[in-house]
Amino acid sequence: MRLLVTGASGLLGLNLCLVATAQGHLVSGLTNQHDLREVPFDTYSVDLLKIADALVTIEKTRPEAIIHCAAIADLNLAENKPELAHQMNRDVPAELASAAARWGIPMIHISTDAVFDGFTGGYDENAPTHPLSVYAQTYLEGEQRVHEAHPNAVIARVVFFGWSMTGKRSLAEFFFNNLRDGKSIKGFTDTYFSPLYTEDLAEILLEMLAVELSGLFHVVSPEHLSKYDFGLRIAEQFGFSTDLIEPVRMQELTRGAPRALNLALNPDKVQAALGRPLPSINAGIARLFRRWQEGYPRKLQIFAA
Repeated sequence: MRLLVTGASGLLGLNLCLVATAQGHLVSGLTNQHDLREVPFDTYSVDLLKIADALVTIEKTRPEAIIHCAAIADLNLAENKPELAHQMNRDVPAELASAAARWGIPMIHISTDAVFDGFTGGYDENAPTHPLSVYAQTYLEGEQRVHEAHPNAVIARVVFFGWSMTGKRSLAEFFFNNLRDGKSIKGFTDTYFSPLYTEDLAEILLEMLAVELSGLFHVVSPEHLSKYDFGLRIAEQFGFSTDLIEPVRMQELTRGAPRALNLALNPDKVQAALGRPLPSINAGIARLFRRWQEGYPRKLQIFAA
């Protein structure tokens, strides 16, 4: 399959491009601020905000499917630059979805667990949304625009961890870097999430394409835990001291953009569609560890142009 991936230098985008290439897909990855070098797939530097020009480049690759990962994913940046967040998280996905529908090809739009307010957790796809921040609101509007433009598109609400090109993009890397260096850090005991390991998520997204799913799905781990407990599991897996992680409550801290606390999602719908459970958090952390042993983080850093 000729696959077009936006955000190809990001945490999910790069891992997705590599997994897809390893599976035999012909991948074209779009980058913007962070170019790639010596990767085993084609790359194109484009500015998605100049969407007309970007679509010309995309069409030349003759994609048979699009997975849209690029976004303004920094909560505080979105809060400080709401117009940019709306353009990138709402308008660009809508234009890509419209083009994909026009070309008659499937699309997966990557969204976020943060479309919920986090008051209860356990959210399935039918649960009412209530975004608390500009970041979350623009993502939700992006979902709506994608569905309107391409009703058969997949909208995947995700949350993930893994190894990135910069080594600083995921919560797992935050814990790993600090614990490795013997630094004391804080872990939130009152924030819950259901993360998947990035390569697991990439494989699942490609499987969803292969079986021609459409609609809204929560593509997350079937279990959830606090970010403090996630840090403890990282420490235990890598043999670091758990005493370096101080348990704190996010509710007691002053932070920037509003953040939902309990974002445990329910993935029953996608598990039923694929006929199997999605990977557990422990399985993902174990795979993260094995990839570290294999030198995968260093391989990703070499790709930085």
